[in-house]
Amino acid sequence: MFNAEKVKNDCVQWIKDFFEQNGKGCNAVVGISGGKDSSVVAALCAEALGRDRVIGVLMPCGEQADIDMAELLVKHLGIKHYVVNIKDAVEGITNAVPFELSVQSRVNLPPRIRMATLYAVSQSNNGRVANTCNLSEDWVGYSTRYGDSAGDFSPCSHLTVDEVKQIGRLLGLPAVLVDKVPTDGLCGKTDEDNLGFTYAELDRYIRTGEIDNPETKERIDHLHRMNKFKLELMPSFVPETGRG
Repeated sequence: MFNAEKVKNDCVQWIKDFFEQNGKGCNAVVGISGGKDSSVVAALCAEALGRDRVIGVLMPCGEQADIDMAELLVKHLGIKHYVVNIKDAVEGITNAVPFELSVQSRVNLPPRIRMATLYAVSQSNNGRVANTCNLSEDWVGYSTRYGDSAGDFSPCSHLTVDEVKQIGRLLGLPAVLVDKVPTDGLCGKTDEDNLGFTYAELDRYIRTGEIDNPETKERIDHLHRMNKFKLELMPSFVPETGRG
């Protein structure tokens, strides 16, 4: 049985300890999308550090249909925030590359620019960048390497989607943020459309090993195997020095 209150309190303490050891007096810098993950991470940081030490960064790419959700979150928490529109940066790189970018390259470019933006904000504001991924997404590689998968500390990477939602409710976040249908914000589809299965199926499989549809199990296992490298340190060559 998942004890949301205990996990929330333990996570708040973990964030306090991280900043005590890795940036005493620093600010938490959180990319705010308006979804549950960034909302919960920002709220956890606000409880751990105080709202004056949390900086939200809203990064639309031109027009963002749900930007009002991100604005709702920063207003609800009362945290300082910046809006950085990345459209010109995305178009600048796209136009500068001397060939036609692949579809996947176009999809992954904005989150990588967003992460570069977060680090620019962080380094100019005595910050540490929060990673906002959850266990469910990480399990099947549903993140952009060096994009939303990056960061300095990760409060929710060992929590499933359902567990993140439970903590969001406990933190008193607006229901519209916690229960918002998750989308990639990139190609206009929901996460579950892209994945081909529901988070409820995935969460159950992660926590219990149980799943009803063998085809879904095969797809989850395949995605897990193919994307494990995203969670591992970059392989590096170690030469033999010849020393005894």
